[in-house]
Amino acid sequence: MAHTADATPKMDEFPPDAGPAFLAAETLGDGLRQARAASGKSMAELAAETKVHTRFLTALEQNDWSSLPSRVFALGYVRSYAAALGLDEQTAIERFKRESPDTSTPLKPPVGIAFEDVRRHSPRVIAVFAVVVLAVVGWNVFQRISRMQAPHPSDIAAPPPAWMKEASTEEGVSLGAPLPAPPDQTVPALYVTRGLEAELTGIDPTDPEAAPPVQTTPVRRAFNPRGAVYGAPANASQVVIQARKPAVLVARAASGQVLFARQMAAGEAWRAPVGVTAAIDASDPTAFDLYLNGEYDGALPAPLTPLAQLNARAAQLARETAETQARAQAQIETRIAAAAEAAPPPAAD
Repeated sequence: MAHTADATPKMDEFPPDAGPAFLAAETLGDGLRQARAASGKSMAELAAETKVHTRFLTALEQNDWSSLPSRVFALGYVRSYAAALGLDEQTAIERFKRESPDTSTPLKPPVGIAFEDVRRHSPRVIAVFAVVVLAVVGWNVFQRISRMQAPHPSDIAAPPPAWMKEASTEEGVSLGAPLPAPPDQTVPALYVTRGLEAELTGIDPTDPEAAPPVQTTPVRRAFNPRGAVYGAPANASQVVIQARKPAVLVARAASGQVLFARQMAAGEAWRAPVGVTAAIDASDPTAFDLYLNGEYDGALPAPLTPLAQLNARAAQLARETAETQARAQAQIETRIAAAAEAAPPPAAD
């Protein structure tokens, strides 16, 4: 099997005095220049063989280290130059490192000298530190001592002044009865113009023979939303269930479908739809207020209440309210007509 020839030049290819001349040269550049002259190679041939520009090869021969690139590349150029001339590569590199020291790494003082400096100056440092500590402690002690006072009787136990002694008795200072609290802010009474009602209705309310007043249903407490309102719109519901305190409210249709289910917070409300057959299931019926047609109607009657029953009651109350208002309006119109007939005719001019 054939072997590939080694491309590295060998010492026997050059004059026998090339190696000793390189070692005996005063500088690395002189040794490289003498070795190249002994080999008979031109600078161009050496540049083609080493793949290094002639400018850098010339800088090596002239010991012009400032013209070389970074130190890593310069070491590679030295190695290639020495290999091309058959010189010892490691010797050339060592001479380059010795003649061109690396200035990128700053010099550091010897560890032994630094340690000796520390040992020599440490007593002074410790003495200064001790003086500072003693000064701080002494200043604090001096401040504490200067602020110390002799014990003296408490100002609270001091005898009362002369004016208090004159106003006091032998048993001590006497206090009178507490004054009443100032009255709270009140709303002034509504001002009623005398004769205005008789002028408008024809009936004198002060006349004992006048007809009794019209009886109307008292207005109950109105629904006041104090939280989120769920369910049907306001114009499509007559029943509103509002939570007085946290409790669970479930509305379930006859088919089993859940219309509404929620852990109600205080103030939240649910509007029940009209015309839906469902049951209202409350965990605590006393925790829910019932509003029919926007007016308070008490608490839920039972834990399980049919929605149809609540809607029917709301419709009945609406009819009763409408009938009562119609009767009151009819009575007012009758009184106005009777007063008009009893009034004397106006005098003729």
